[in-house]
Amino acid sequence: MEVFLSNQNCSLFTVHCSLFKTVHSSLFTLHYMLIKVCGMRDAENIRAVSELDINLLGFIFWEKSPRYVHMVPTPTGTMPDRSHLDGDEHWQNVPGGNKMPKRVGVFVDDMPQNIITRVYNYQLDYVQLHGNESAVMIDNLRRTLDPDIRQGVKFIKAISVASAADLDLCSKYEGCVDLFLFDTKTPLVGGSGEQFDWTVLDHYQGQTPFLLSGGIGPDDAERILQFRHPRFVGIDLNSRFETAPAQKDVERLRTFIQALRCAK
Repeated sequence: MEVFLSNQNCSLFTVHCSLFKTVHSSLFTLHYMLIKVCGMRDAENIRAVSELDINLLGFIFWEKSPRYVHMVPTPTGTMPDRSHLDGDEHWQNVPGGNKMPKRVGVFVDDMPQNIITRVYNYQLDYVQLHGNESAVMIDNLRRTLDPDIRQGVKFIKAISVASAADLDLCSKYEGCVDLFLFDTKTPLVGGSGEQFDWTVLDHYQGQTPFLLSGGIGPDDAERILQFRHPRFVGIDLNSRFETAPAQKDVERLRTFIQALRCAK
């Protein structure tokens, strides 16, 4: 994969990296940090955030979330549904020649058919699962989607973390997902704005790469730059960069991302 990284303070350069040797080994040869901005909905905000130096955009398809992306079914049924996003056609391509960040759909114990519908409608590149989805379900979804519906689709399994014991759940998904996302264990499902103790991840001994999530905010750039783990490949940003649910503060994101990308 070829990724172009640029911003006002860094020179334009090209990074060549192979994200995955195989689907099941999930061995990264990543030379920079993946940045995912989750909980997007407004078309103009999506367009502005997409112009930043990020890699992944997250769209939440869980009805209980304040960042839920509504769907409007067609008269003929569920395939295909039509996006509720205003001006959806305007953010298919980012101005200035930059590549559109990969799209991530976030689901919580949803029916496989609903997930398939949204992968198809939104051309999702990743499926992120936040519930009690089984490894068998994930494997069946992958076989259904790839290659006929969305070739090369990747899977992220969110793991809620409060203590080292919570990491035991990872073994059930080793070899069947492409990334873990370690989030703070709360009564909510993501977007809580709360952090967990990152030193707990010293106990993670799996082979699957992971994204760090859970209450990462504008003041955490230095902590992230100092964080070390052989499987750590990126971060997930959401509520602490918002002015309102699903509305991101573009300038705060820009400043934060530049701090990460331009660190010496």
